[in-house]
Order: sequence, then C-alpha cells, then structure tokens
Amino acid sequence: MIASALLLSLVVATLATAIAVGLGTAAGWLLARRAFAGRELVDALLSLPLVLPPTVTGYYLLVLLGRKGPLGGLSIPFTLTACVAAATVMAFPLVVRAARVAFEELDPRQRLAAASLGANTVATMWRVELPLARRGLAAGAALGFARALGEFGATLMLAGNIPGRTQTLPLAIYEAAMTGENRAALVLSVALTAVSIVVLLLVGRLGRGRS
Repeated sequence: MIASALLLSLVVATLATAIAVGLGTAAGWLLARRAFAGRELVDALLSLPLVLPPTVTGYYLLVLLGRKGPLGGLSIPFTLTACVAAATVMAFPLVVRAARVAFEELDPRQRLAAASLGANTVATMWRVELPLARRGLAAGAALGFARALGEFGATLMLAGNIPGRTQTLPLAIYEAAMTGENRAALVLSVALTAVSIVVLLLVGRLGRGRS
C-alpha cells in the first residue's frame, strides 16, 4: 500500500506541478503585465482554492467533470486523471501568486531596453523576464509541488480512495488511521512532513537569493 501510494503521489504531484507551472506562469504574467477591467476579480477567483475548503473545491470539480456535468463525457472522476486535475487546481493559485509577484518585482527598464533593441512582447518575456524571474517561479513551483503532493480533500471528492488506482499518500494516511494502522499512518505523515520542511527551506533560500 505504501509503495503504490508513494509512487502514485509522485506521479500526480509531478504532472500537476508541470501543468500548474505552465498555466500559472502565463496567468501570473498577464496579471502583472496587463491592465484590464476586473483584473483583481480574476486574481481573486484564481486564488479561491487557497481559501475554500478543499472538499468544496473538489465538489465543484465533481459537478463540472461528473457524469451529468458540462464535461461529463470525458469520464474523469475516479481515475488517475482526476487525481492530477484535483492536485493541479489546488497547486495552481500558489504558482500564479508567486509568478505575479516575481514579474511585478522586475525592473521595468529591462523590458524597455529589450523593446528598444526591437524585441516584441513574446521575445521579451522569453529572453528577459522569465530568466530574471526564475527564482520566484522556482519558489512557486516548489510550493505547488508540495501542495499537490499533500492534496487530500479535493482528490477524495473527485477521485475517491481506490488503492492502487487513486489512493495517494494523504489518502493512504487517512485509511491507515481509520483502520487502526497507526504505525503506517505515522511513517507516511513523517515522510510528508519532511518533504514540506525541505520545500519551505528551499523557498526561503530562493527568496533570500532574490533579495
């Protein structure tokens, strides 16, 4: 149980982080660089998973992706894809916020210099802004990975708790605790705690590097 849950969690967290970083970096750049009506409202909506109970977020995903939902034909619930979707949604706001801050902290003269040399918006983003913001983006990715690895509520709602199929480490801890397997629950909890500490130390180091 432990080995399969660990492997599944690593796969889910890696895929979710990759998706969240791709989409979240783009969203953070738009929020930092483009002024448009309702920008702060969009930012608030994207950040909702940070403040809503994970089970509520999972319920919304189930309504959206369930059999009777608008995307019900994709048959996502209770699959590996459901685990990735839930983890991505929960990790996404952390990446967006980190990306927005990283891009907003850049010296605007860097962009002006690139524009004066003939670089368009896309080229400036890829060649100037992304490299300069890399520490902030890496910090967001690290936080997103930790959040995806520890995701529980939304995953339980959308993917269920099926051993060997959708049972990630947090779900395995929950099952072990409920069935009286306290040693297994303790070992898994300590492992997740250790990962969280490492991530926080990494984020702190990246933050000091940026300053």
